[in-house]
Amino acid sequence: MKYWEDFEIGSETIHGEQEITADEIVRFAKEFDPQPFHTDPDIDGPFHGLIASGWHTAALYMGMFVRNVLLDSASMGSPGVEELRWLVPVRPGDVLTGRSRVVDAWPSERDPGRGTIIGEHELVNQRGEVVMRMRARGFIARRPA
Repeated sequence: MKYWEDFEIGSETIHGEQEITADEIVRFAKEFDPQPFHTDPDIDGPFHGLIASGWHTAALYMGMFVRNVLLDSASMGSPGVEELRWLVPVRPGDVLTGRSRVVDAWPSERDPGRGTIIGEHELVNQRGEVVMRMRARGFIARRPA
């Protein structure tokens, strides 16, 4: 179990990779972001083909991060995301790798049982392009005395 004290500033983690399929893109978009460039594989819209919803890529990353980091930590949730950018369209067949870096950490002034961590998170495609970048806060329990 990782506690707040175990998340060192500067530490980096790779969360594995996942290939994106057209069926996944369309299935997610039909339910959560039904814009034509996310739901119509034959579209010749502004992105010249089908692309994944940014919300899909964010959810995909979150799944990687939870399975690789948070499930084995004393996570206490998050007060939110400070920045979220979708930088390059994600297309069917892209293989995305998740990675994160701890950029800041401090103990809570109000709750001695927890600390805050600031993480910078990225998804990178098989060409080395950063397709999504996110900066978020997380609350992590401190190690019991």
